[in-house]
Amino acid sequence: MRRAALRLCALGKGQLTPGRGLTQGPQNPKKQGIFHIHEACSPIHMNHVRDKLREIVGASTNWLICYMHNKSHSAKMSPLSIVTALVDKIDMCKKNLSPEQDIKFSGHVSWVGKTSMEVKMHMFQLYGDEFCPVLDATFVMVARDSENKGPAFVNPLIPENPEEEELFRQGELNKGRRIAFSSTSLLKMAPSAEERTTIHEMFLSTLDPKTISFRSRVLPPNAVWMENSKLKSLEICHPQERNIFNRIFGGFLMRKAYELAWATACSFGGSRPFVVAVDDIMFQKPVEVGSLLFLSSQVCFTQSNYIQVRVHSEVASLRDKTHTTTNVFHFTFISEKEVPLVFPKTYGESMLYLDGQRHFNSMSVPVTLSKDYFLEPK
Repeated sequence: MRRAALRLCALGKGQLTPGRGLTQGPQNPKKQGIFHIHEACSPIHMNHVRDKLREIVGASTNWLICYMHNKSHSAKMSPLSIVTALVDKIDMCKKNLSPEQDIKFSGHVSWVGKTSMEVKMHMFQLYGDEFCPVLDATFVMVARDSENKGPAFVNPLIPENPEEEELFRQGELNKGRRIAFSSTSLLKMAPSAEERTTIHEMFLSTLDPKTISFRSRVLPPNAVWMENSKLKSLEICHPQERNIFNRIFGGFLMRKAYELAWATACSFGGSRPFVVAVDDIMFQKPVEVGSLLFLSSQVCFTQSNYIQVRVHSEVASLRDKTHTTTNVFHFTFISEKEVPLVFPKTYGESMLYLDGQRHFNSMSVPVTLSKDYFLEPK
């Protein structure tokens, strides 16, 4: 595609060399045209992987994908500020990462609107003589003016071969899917007929057969009330976690949300869970340095050995004592054993259940687990 892309490859002397292009190609530095970082790993944690993804996609340096796409050769510094609007999806393809094998990150701009860009990221780890896929991620980045006060236009993206046209077409489909998902949100629209039937059947299954009352509720076997699956935490946002805009770095928020979600899934399932998908993380409000960040995690849907966890984050205003939502995170975990069903009691919990079911159904992997598995797309 005719636009600046990015490639970083760790050379023998530790130097980084730029390249151009979009699609994956051979490992020859002269032919490769996407962004790469190779790392010799110490023990690996999912939080480090997520922070590295955001570092590659969203940090403010001319070596980054989005900045290179909008690079102007006539200007020494970019007039734009690139910020993360949405973590659309992160899909894990492998259960464990080896601490002894090299890791490679690749990325490219896959779709461009007027002020936004979709960025695809891929993570690979060396197994034998080849790099095998470990993780796929999709981010939506938006351009702001130099003072971060309003939107700014980005360079267009022009596909030049069938492979790039397919990538661009998939980006258009992703945009339509995001719009459709937002327009049918349970905060805007009533549940579908099928979803209403599901909730009613769950309600009937919890009625006490010994009484003729809608208030007498009993749990079915191997089930847990949703209200009993909550965990909460409080974080003080220190200055060392700020970004270039003097706001709290989004990777810090994601890390804290993930840790709380993991603890929730671990406590609920009774065994160590493994994250397989993260999706639909919208950065609604910035978090200021010094804020009190309240995180609330809850299991909202389960199936077989899958656990869908929703984390709600908000900051408190010290002046008027009000709380403002900043993010909502959705994590899908898989447990080593089958987990209990989760049952809502109230209408609000029923909506959380349906929302969790929708996010679970949007996942592109089957319900399987093996010791050293790859999750194959449907």
